[in-house]
Amino acid sequence: MRILVVDDDPDVRHFLKEAFKGDSFVVDTAGDGSEGSHLARLNAYDAIVLDYVMPRKNGSQVLREIREEGISCPVLMLSVQSDVDDKVKLLELGADDYLSKPFSYRELLARVRALLRRPEAIVAPVLVEGDFVLDTGAQKAMRGSTQIYLTRKEFALVEFLMRHKGSVVSRGMLMEHVWSDGIDPFSNTVEAHIRNLRRKVDGPWAHKLIHTIPGRGYKIDAQFMVLS
Repeated sequence: MRILVVDDDPDVRHFLKEAFKGDSFVVDTAGDGSEGSHLARLNAYDAIVLDYVMPRKNGSQVLREIREEGISCPVLMLSVQSDVDDKVKLLELGADDYLSKPFSYRELLARVRALLRRPEAIVAPVLVEGDFVLDTGAQKAMRGSTQIYLTRKEFALVEFLMRHKGSVVSRGMLMEHVWSDGIDPFSNTVEAHIRNLRRKVDGPWAHKLIHTIPGRGYKIDAQFMVLS
């Protein structure tokens, strides 16, 4: 899952980036409203955490711009303001939730995960395909009775594949949702991570789950049959 954090406080940005990364999210950050609006309209995010009071453009301006672009991803607003009228205004503009500063990261994380469970793409905490089980809450992967150790990036990669199981996921989709803007589009990092993931998830087992669809991308599918 890829999140954008927009906040003019560098300490808040750093803290949230490291905290979300620790929970296997891919995190981009912006230090003012103008940069935040640009990134939100340029990239595909699964959720946006947006500060209310910022230089260049405030949170309500950023929110209005991204909603006018037709971007429907969940937006959680942060603010030291706790006035009911401010909250109502932001919710009417299209915010999905509102959290007053100072806040607990545990509460923020719970609210973000709750937003990700909303109708457009219900996010289940435990994902199952064949004998492979991915528990996103416990950050645990199992194939049958065998626990599999995954790095944070491998976990994020297989989670994205599992949330689109049975469907082909293009290399571009993986780069957008599993990697941040810093990735070189011409590098082989996606392919290298897929190889490592296959080695861990499929290596010892006769029945393979992760498949390459030539010219299109990858899919995870326990029912997929390779034709000889």
